[in-house]
Amino acid sequence: MIRVLFVCLGNICRSPMAEAIFRKLIAEEGLDHQIEVDSAGTGGWHVGEPPHKGTRTILEEKGISTKGMKARQVLPGDRDRFDYIIAMDEQNMEELRKRFGTDDDYCIARLLDFVKDSPVFDVPDPYFTGNFTEVYDMIEQGCNALLSYIKEKEQI
Repeated sequence: MIRVLFVCLGNICRSPMAEAIFRKLIAEEGLDHQIEVDSAGTGGWHVGEPPHKGTRTILEEKGISTKGMKARQVLPGDRDRFDYIIAMDEQNMEELRKRFGTDDDYCIARLLDFVKDSPVFDVPDPYFTGNFTEVYDMIEQGCNALLSYIKEKEQI
């Protein structure tokens, strides 16, 4: 089983959006028995809360479920549990590297690192900007690129 963890600051906007989109993509490709996906936040302010209303609204418009999703904070054991730890921005990636260090047993990267020729590498936080549509488009593009990368690397 390949395990992917999406990480943002509070786990109510970007990372649950990425989790939901990626879950839909892997189900559409019949890979839901080979790839497991989750999301978490580096901060614990929203633990136990559902995704932000803006995230839920844009995902519902796209026919993507957030049922049962609740915010959680990154745990020390996540380092060993997940093969791919995917941050939404540089700030969260640096926080993950401080907590987990770096080694070759798993991957810590920004989501948009997987998008060829991307003009930006950080997904802006719609909690502050309010632009959930722009963020959805960026995350969808990143999730498609990440899935292609994993399929090639893991030969699935």
